[in-house]
Amino acid sequence: MTTTTAAGVTVTELAPTTRIALRTADPAGTGIALGVALPSRIGDRTAEGARSALGLGPDEWLVEAPEAEGGALLATLADLATRQPLSAVAVSDREVTWRLEGPAVLALLATGAPRDLARMPVGSGARTLFDTAQVVLTREADDRFHLTVWRSFAPHVRSLLDRAIAELAAGL
Repeated sequence: MTTTTAAGVTVTELAPTTRIALRTADPAGTGIALGVALPSRIGDRTAEGARSALGLGPDEWLVEAPEAEGGALLATLADLATRQPLSAVAVSDREVTWRLEGPAVLALLATGAPRDLARMPVGSGARTLFDTAQVVLTREADDRFHLTVWRSFAPHVRSLLDRAIAELAAGL
């Protein structure tokens, strides 16, 4: 795990987790099977213990859980798929997540994200862009976000974050 602290913000690469891209026609039943309710609105996020689900589309969710639970969750979903239409794809290895936190976190994110993140409610999330890379941003607290990006885009996004931190530190 790497951490950078400067200019009122800390960027920390988080440990790997289980991530599942999920699509289902029965969100209530699927949520019961997973042990975490699937939110009904795009951008809403639910959590039960260490498991969470973020609504990314009308029938699409990003489910996250501790890395050790991945096999069991996928087995549960494979069994459920024999009885109902559903798609569950493990995407854990394709992504990197950073925790961005501190009093300057909104200024840092404004350097690459086209959204008004000050208006994003705590506990919500969204698929958006950071510069030209598609990311998933979740707001964990007033001054803390998680930014998840495909591993192939991670060096580009990390270099942009580092450059923005340097500019913030220089008062630019």
